[in-house]
Amino acid sequence: MKNISIYAASVFAFAALVNSCQQPTATTQTPPPATERAPQAQAAAPATKTYTIEEFMATTSIGGNAIASDNSKVLYSSNQTGIYNAFEVPVTGGEPKQVTASTDNSIFVISYMPDNKSILYDSDKGGNEITHIYLHNPDGTSRDLTPDAKAKSGFAEWSHDKKSFFYISNKRDPKFFDLYEMDIASFTPKLVFRNDKALDLGAISRDKRYLAFTKSTTTNNSDLYLYDTKTKQLKHLSKHTGDIQYRPETFTPDDKQLYFLTNEGQEYMYLKSYDLATGKTAIVEKAPWDMMYSYFSRNGKYRVTGINNDARTEVKVYETATGQPISLPDMPSGDITSVRISDDEKLMSFYVNSSKSPNNLYVYAFDGQQPRKLTNTMNPKISEDDLVEGKVIRYKSFDGMEIPGLLYTPKGIAKGEKRPALLWIHGGPGGQTRLNYSPLMQYLVNHGYVLLAVNNRGSSGYGKTFFAADDQKHGDADLKDCIAAKDYLNSTGFVAEDKIGIIGGSYGGYMVLAGLAFAPDEFAVGVDIFGVSNWLRTLQSIPPWWESFREALYKEMGNPKTDSAALYNKSPLFFANQIKKPLMVLQGANDPRVLKVESDEIVAAVKKNNVPVEYMVFPDEGHGFEKKENEIKGYSAILNFLDTYLKKAPAEQTRSSGQ
Repeated sequence: MKNISIYAASVFAFAALVNSCQQPTATTQTPPPATERAPQAQAAAPATKTYTIEEFMATTSIGGNAIASDNSKVLYSSNQTGIYNAFEVPVTGGEPKQVTASTDNSIFVISYMPDNKSILYDSDKGGNEITHIYLHNPDGTSRDLTPDAKAKSGFAEWSHDKKSFFYISNKRDPKFFDLYEMDIASFTPKLVFRNDKALDLGAISRDKRYLAFTKSTTTNNSDLYLYDTKTKQLKHLSKHTGDIQYRPETFTPDDKQLYFLTNEGQEYMYLKSYDLATGKTAIVEKAPWDMMYSYFSRNGKYRVTGINNDARTEVKVYETATGQPISLPDMPSGDITSVRISDDEKLMSFYVNSSKSPNNLYVYAFDGQQPRKLTNTMNPKISEDDLVEGKVIRYKSFDGMEIPGLLYTPKGIAKGEKRPALLWIHGGPGGQTRLNYSPLMQYLVNHGYVLLAVNNRGSSGYGKTFFAADDQKHGDADLKDCIAAKDYLNSTGFVAEDKIGIIGGSYGGYMVLAGLAFAPDEFAVGVDIFGVSNWLRTLQSIPPWWESFREALYKEMGNPKTDSAALYNKSPLFFANQIKKPLMVLQGANDPRVLKVESDEIVAAVKKNNVPVEYMVFPDEGHGFEKKENEIKGYSAILNFLDTYLKKAPAEQTRSSGQ
């Protein structure tokens, strides 16, 4: 969904785990700057090496980031073994050490324990999203700290004294996440807050007295609440009219103020403070884009802010005492994410990622020296010179609205040459494709496909007006943005007009199906990765733990009880007879968000049209593929499908399908 809960996963996010704010609303008629115009093909360049999917997947995907309290090492998750496990690396550099040895379910690190020997991590079963919190001991054994088989648990944060940690769990009621505190001496949980109002936790004060929550009314409208654990009073802090977002971020180190993000009175999220004693609010920080987060280091020496700057993350670090940004050395080129500051505030660890370079972990000592690179995740057999950097572009849609996108142009296109192309549609519907590394994107571009990632209306990162512009218009206005993207591709001069396909996951998969069903002559092929085909069923079967934003989802998409006709009309399954172009579908059998039956039924329906259909089901995956073996099989099959049905001429497609 549209980032309306920090604990509930984005309802239809395209989950490339560990791999996947704003421009003014684009209604102006002025042309984009020259740097954003469609690039023209150059004279033939030296040949680019073509790589196999096995070579692309030999690149390691890493994420998560925790510094040991003695500053000796950094903990992270890596799929080096073929599935995500915990690894650690010395801050001085050296060979990473594998900490866990799972062979079936992915492990995602949370933190070191205070002894710096044991760790906390979370994991589910085969992608079912019923996550539990585990303690992993130095002897290699692990203990499930939240063992209720049917309950979903999520780590919140450590207490300031590190004698306990807070976590949320829906074990009492599947619809609501209560807050618990786990004492690490006995590992006995204590209920802190019984959540009967479908609130989402945002922040906990250092003295444990105050809890800050958000409650979503719609995907564009939310409220801020403050709970006093001493008086047991829940206070509504954001009484307002109209659509305004409020999201708690952190308490100040002295516990006197709550910092929260809001777009009150403007297009973009900015940082404000609420004084707990007086109730007065004040602006803390603004940016010409959405602010994504802001938090303090452990003792409050620094405050870190992240800004969604046109599909890139811009990070700022402030000295709290002066309010001034600290002077940092030249950082590595790319997107800086996952900034963590050590408990003693002497070290900062972070990731650097770009569209042509995967995540690598760095550490900086706040000493003016250059950051130290701790990992080398790119397969050494792949040269970054053979990969393609994404370029931010903009184009006009059917109604004049300006749509942002990221263009990937294969190297070596000769003058006058026409290449096949793909529109890449993100999940959400309120997601955003960003300039991050994607092995599937680079694999397809490396094999000759032009790729345009469309951030259609309704995407986050471009202002609240743009964000709301697709509400109740799904499969219509946002689909028209994708159709308009074809005109942009045609204007480049190097795209074959009749060889433009569409690919996407989750909500993006729905857009693929909608494009083939509702605009059957527009796209040459479609690749649907766990996409919704029947909105009536999907909205009726959402997991109980999405209760906090169920109504918000209904108000954006439609309520299956009251809007059944509209949902029927935007569901590709009921119009599958109109699909006449080749379709490929990939699905995880354990997906709790888009059930396997969604894909089963659309595949069966399209096959009746005598249209080429390929279907891959992964029995040990959920909403997103975590195992390298499955990614290799799936991505290789996608390229084979595209080579067969998109690179061929339309007449050849017809003959190959037996029509």
